[in-house]
Amino acid sequence: MTTIGETVSRVRNIVKGVKQDAFLTDRFLYSLILKYARLFIKRQDDTMKVARMDSMFTSVCFDLIEVDRVECGCGGIESNCTFMRSKDKLPSIMEGSLGPIIRAVNSVDISHELFKTYPSIYTAMSRSTNFKYNKRKFYWFLNGYIYIPAVEWEAVRLEAMWNDDITYLSCRDKNCETRQQQPTNIPDFLFAEIEQQVLNELGMILKIPGETTQNNQDLLRT
Repeated sequence: MTTIGETVSRVRNIVKGVKQDAFLTDRFLYSLILKYARLFIKRQDDTMKVARMDSMFTSVCFDLIEVDRVECGCGGIESNCTFMRSKDKLPSIMEGSLGPIIRAVNSVDISHELFKTYPSIYTAMSRSTNFKYNKRKFYWFLNGYIYIPAVEWEAVRLEAMWNDDITYLSCRDKNCETRQQQPTNIPDFLFAEIEQQVLNELGMILKIPGETTQNNQDLLRT
């Protein structure tokens, strides 16, 4: 798996090959890489290919706390249903054509799969006379939190494509990799196209001659 540091270095070396005095921070270069990566990943999501790309997804468990039904948008529910909410706001999740790119939401032991819904839909379902026979578990997102009704779990497991660095959620500080050592989670077959778009934008910013930029783009295809 290509690391963030390797990806940034590759683009930096190509830029330096045509403009020696270019001063670009790693953070700026990686922001451009992510900008086009999200665009092309969304395009793959439109064709339902993303869910099959295992390397792009990371599973994280989040602690849950009990909250009032009004907070989670279900004030119309009159039963004594328990509502759980993630203790903290979730890290940013990459957006696809149908919203956040999430492959699975499960109980921590993966024995229960949860299905996405919305507060208004869940409220309407709960008023149905047949709802008591519905054994499915549901979740929804609201104001950066995940809400889960009718469970008493201490935590929930999300498998998603995260925008943010989530290393701090899965390791101790002394064992965490640096940001540069972390994988990009970008499919290899998209790298050349992403790098071409980054070079196009940098060419306009740094005023790199178009012919030189095109020559370097051709090298990416070899």
